[in-house]
Amino acid sequence: MAFMASKNGYYSPTLGSLSVENMVKEISGFVVEDPESFYRLVIGTDSQVKRVNGQAECDYITAIVVHRIGKGARYFWSKEVMEQPKALRNKIYNETIKSLDTAHKLVPDIQKAISPSHYDFEIHIDVGPKGPTRDMIKEVVGMVTGNGFTAKTKPESWAASSVADKHT
Repeated sequence: MAFMASKNGYYSPTLGSLSVENMVKEISGFVVEDPESFYRLVIGTDSQVKRVNGQAECDYITAIVVHRIGKGARYFWSKEVMEQPKALRNKIYNETIKSLDTAHKLVPDIQKAISPSHYDFEIHIDVGPKGPTRDMIKEVVGMVTGNGFTAKTKPESWAASSVADKHT
């Protein structure tokens, strides 16, 4: 059975359901365990359209990953179910906006808990140069960079295309 986090909650594969505050504590604790390492904090969203009781809906999974470079990672995720988007473009915009909303909500709390000198922050977008989303790359990267964040696309957008995708 799939876990559906509330708008304020996340799920950890090892710890189960967590509040935003407890997730930030877990991220901070992971960094404190090895303060000499450098980290990458990443947010990415993926989505999948499904039919439930004859209705098309879209599951959006947002993953938050704290990666201790060269030494492992921990991740957390949340799920939101919405109406099926009318077009692929809407679906990709929704994914990008969900990652941006998550970043705007979490980054201030994370910056209070962990010095920004310990990590790089990235938003991973599930678009790439080889698929039907190739024409959208400039648009969604512009959305992310316009909000002051670093954007990564395929093949470097593993938080969206692998971690979040695992739960769609």
